[in-house]
Amino acid sequence: MSGQRWLIATLGLAGIAGLMPTAHADLALATSKNCMACHTVDRKVIGPAFKDVAARYKDQKGAADMLATKIVKGGAGAWGPVPMPANTQVNEADAKKLAAWVLTLK
Repeated sequence: MSGQRWLIATLGLAGIAGLMPTAHADLALATSKNCMACHTVDRKVIGPAFKDVAARYKDQKGAADMLATKIVKGGAGAWGPVPMPANTQVNEADAKKLAAWVLTLK
């Protein structure tokens, strides 16, 4: 196997094994949890773009935990007058996955 093919195969297996975050899987999770009704990755809809959230909190310690809490419990005032409702369909583990994924976006 050539070096390039080996690298592609290795990265693919690492993603499958959960060693690397896969954007598609997390976008699928965001879609399945109805996040995309108010957000998109790269532009404001009702709520901020996920890339804007990542940019705002990129250097903030504890940002992933804070965002995971907001995903589940909702929030108000951080991005304007429209509150984010609580998302009771999102469990804590999925909220942490979503928050971690959002923070990787650039």
